[in-house]
Amino acid sequence: MASIRDVAAAAGVSYQTVSRVLNDSPRVREETRRQVVEAMQRLGFRPNRAARALGLGRAKAVTVVTSNTTLYGYAMTLQGIEESAREQGLTVAVRVVESAADAHVVQAVEYVSDPSAGGVVVVAFDAEGVEVLRRLPGDVPGVAAIEPGVVAGSGRTSICLDERLAAADATRHLLGLGHRTVHHVAIPSESGTGGRAAGWRQALEEAWAEIPDVVAAGWDAPSAYEAGRRLAADPGVTAILCGNDDTALAVRRALYDLGRDVPGDVSLVGFDDVPGSAYWTPSLTTVRMDFAGLGRACLLALVAELAGEPVPEPALASPHLVVRESTAAPRR
Repeated sequence: MASIRDVAAAAGVSYQTVSRVLNDSPRVREETRRQVVEAMQRLGFRPNRAARALGLGRAKAVTVVTSNTTLYGYAMTLQGIEESAREQGLTVAVRVVESAADAHVVQAVEYVSDPSAGGVVVVAFDAEGVEVLRRLPGDVPGVAAIEPGVVAGSGRTSICLDERLAAADATRHLLGLGHRTVHHVAIPSESGTGGRAAGWRQALEEAWAEIPDVVAAGWDAPSAYEAGRRLAADPGVTAILCGNDDTALAVRRALYDLGRDVPGDVSLVGFDDVPGSAYWTPSLTTVRMDFAGLGRACLLALVAELAGEPVPEPALASPHLVVRESTAAPRR
């Protein structure tokens, strides 16, 4: 497909001039307007929301919509967006959506619908982000960082890390050590149909292993600790996959308090590979996730959309299991 820059080159004008023509700006001479229209017709160019975004000045700024700025995955995705935006000469703003309640979602959508908000990156790892993504108007240029399986708005560019495959690999690792099954303590964003729970379940099904009930935890340490106590009280539990490393830390404490040794009695696997996980006692086996790369890929995709260019193939490091001291064969 022809881009705005292709039209500009064919007409012998700047792409800003093409954008002004698309938005019926009075600042374009009739002769120039005619040249641009003729170039569009020759190239088969069709206006889209990216062209309108340029005309409104959206290409100079980026607003990130997220429900959280402190959790590791969210924070590192935001860092990747900011680093890439800085290289592109773009300013970055952050809009936190407080909950998935209708009023909070509407406020966030209205905020980013204003042209001064620039292009939009939605961090849709949870219900809040997904709702904003679904309600984002079609003429607002936007890209989403999502979980596998999330259905984005029509025509939206959405980029994800294959955490489903990574969760399956982590589960297979535990089964391969000789554990009969693997229990799962899930974080809110994926306690239902998300990628981590789905990969865990897939690996158990493929191995014809028992599929225990998912134990749901919140984002907070106390709820993960309580989930850990439930599992620690069951002597049949010998392997646990946690939704993230913070959850694994709380579960580890619960196991310790109930006299269950890691990895002697229970093998433990986390997710995300937070910087301190290699220095726990024992060091945590976990899945390394390229959240910063995800953020950079989203920003570059948005820049391409704003310029009317094809979205580049994301350059992401695949999630992979990092085996450390917290997993071992079960005691016989």
